[in-house]
Amino acid sequence: MSKIKDLQKSLFAGTTSNARQFGMIFTLVAIVLLFQILTNGLTLNSSNLISLVSQYSYILILAIGMLMVIVAGHIDLSVGSIAAFVGIVVARVMQDWNVPWFVAILIGLGVGALIGAWQGFWVAYVGVPAFIVTLAGMMLFRGGNQYIGNADTIPVPEGFKVIGAGFLPEVGPDTGYNNLTLLLGLLVCVAVVAREWKARKTRREMDAELAPMWISVIRVAVPIAVVAYASLRFAGGRVGTSFPISGIILGVLVVIYAFITRNTAGGRHIYAVGGNARAAELSGVKLKRVNFLVIMNMSVLAALAGMIFVARSAASGPQDGLGWELDAIAAVFIGGAAVSGGLGTVSGSIVGGLVMAVLNNGLQLMGVGSDRVQIIKGLVLLLAVAFDVYNKNRGRFSIIGSVTRPLRREAPAEPASTVETGQEPAKTPVAS
Repeated sequence: MSKIKDLQKSLFAGTTSNARQFGMIFTLVAIVLLFQILTNGLTLNSSNLISLVSQYSYILILAIGMLMVIVAGHIDLSVGSIAAFVGIVVARVMQDWNVPWFVAILIGLGVGALIGAWQGFWVAYVGVPAFIVTLAGMMLFRGGNQYIGNADTIPVPEGFKVIGAGFLPEVGPDTGYNNLTLLLGLLVCVAVVAREWKARKTRREMDAELAPMWISVIRVAVPIAVVAYASLRFAGGRVGTSFPISGIILGVLVVIYAFITRNTAGGRHIYAVGGNARAAELSGVKLKRVNFLVIMNMSVLAALAGMIFVARSAASGPQDGLGWELDAIAAVFIGGAAVSGGLGTVSGSIVGGLVMAVLNNGLQLMGVGSDRVQIIKGLVLLLAVAFDVYNKNRGRFSIIGSVTRPLRREAPAEPASTVETGQEPAKTPVAS
């Protein structure tokens, strides 16, 4: 048993939460392999993988912002309506005012920031619960979408479609693959090696215990094998396709927000607010500013996701964004975020979103109807949270339990009786 614990400590950086994240990755791999068998190899087909990334990248972008909202202890129900509203505004601006597409993107991000500032003001400075504010926003901006677009679809120009339907271009010699996609995969592999090398160097400089070299080899070899396989699949699609531009945008956002949440004071403040807002405020965290920025950031990412979807669909319409907030929330919870806030990771949310995406895609490839797909997705979400609660009740590791445990009151221990000990009880020093 001790050897197993030592192996878990070495592989998962000594934390059970990391072990859970790796468990989610193994679950994702198992689902992929299952559908690969059930669909006779269609799941890992190059065309299907490219379509999967292009089709679900905007949901994963929403999951990044939703993670920060949920970690801070809030919920945002307006992201789908905001995405639809920004999409119709951008499409209308390009059609009626002949605004260049890259300027329209900046306008869309600006509109998203203004909406986020509006909602963040009500949440942070007025004190209205985020659930109510975003529920009002969901109805408000859904109506705004239909009012501006007259409940009709508005096409977008070709240049704008690049962010949602574009791919890495063909450059260099004819190798039978997309060279830029192969280069991207190579850069990711180098980053994996550099990260492990830097981690070992840091521990050596701190005179900390180093994991055996074979553990580091496993940590490096497994991700490199996955990245290499995926790179060849994406690069070997039909002519004119490769890794989607929307996937590039998603990858950049994942790196940026993972760094912010893990390595910056602002990111740690979000976790502090979600864990115990009162204690965080007493510790000097500016509670109102954190809540304001979290809600505002969510609206900006919703605006970006809406524009990517419109670019992929080649038009903006009144039905855009329906149910997106539910998919984003499901991805965050399946990825291991705590219901009560204070815990969750960007990478976990991405894995949770990929689980839902692969599940949805695999069921569609098998010809399962949309009604049964929704039923299965709902059951997966319910079971994911129920499993966490079950672990908490059994005394095992539980994300929800790890967050709520500090909030539970425990009866103080009875002081030893002076009759039994024959001594006077010790006096507790008074803090200055």
